[in-house]
Amino acid sequence: MLILDSHQKNHPDALQRPSFGWMDKLRRLKWNFARILFFRWIPVPLHDLRCWMLRRFGARIGRNNFIYPDCRIWAPWLLETEDVVTIGPRAEIYNPGGVYLGHHTIISQDAYLCGATHDYNSADFTYVKKLIRTDAYAWICARATVLPGVHCHQGAVLGASSVTSRDLEAWTVYAGNPARAVRPRSQAIAQSTLS
Repeated sequence: MLILDSHQKNHPDALQRPSFGWMDKLRRLKWNFARILFFRWIPVPLHDLRCWMLRRFGARIGRNNFIYPDCRIWAPWLLETEDVVTIGPRAEIYNPGGVYLGHHTIISQDAYLCGATHDYNSADFTYVKKLIRTDAYAWICARATVLPGVHCHQGAVLGASSVTSRDLEAWTVYAGNPARAVRPRSQAIAQSTLS
């Protein structure tokens, strides 16, 4: 007999209970088929076509977004972007709690936005999902990791390969694991896009 899901809703062992229901799994299955068969094969310059496809799956995408074909978005219906947002090559957005990206946000190559975890102190190993938010001009650099519930305020920079589990203050550059503030960032970029 073929077993499609070995998780059981009422199993006494919490690690053998499903974190998601069948409808959610089915929705993600449809998205993954579309991503594998179509989304990732759309040529790089055709960002508008990928944005159109994400909108068909419920994403709320602003104008002039640059979303690369080999990025991975877990649930498009839980993604919202403002205008001029970049989600770079191989960036991964795991967004069970939602992800909101402010205008002119850049998520660089191989960056990871992780919007869920488990309460390791809970006997039920409770699944915890939280919104990740970036404000305007935030930059998550290559291979950086943003953990659940983090708010990256306006102009904040998370340096390459850095990891943050805490909010990032506005116009501040962070680096390291765990990320620490290392210097202020000029606000000139915000002025140049307004003129």
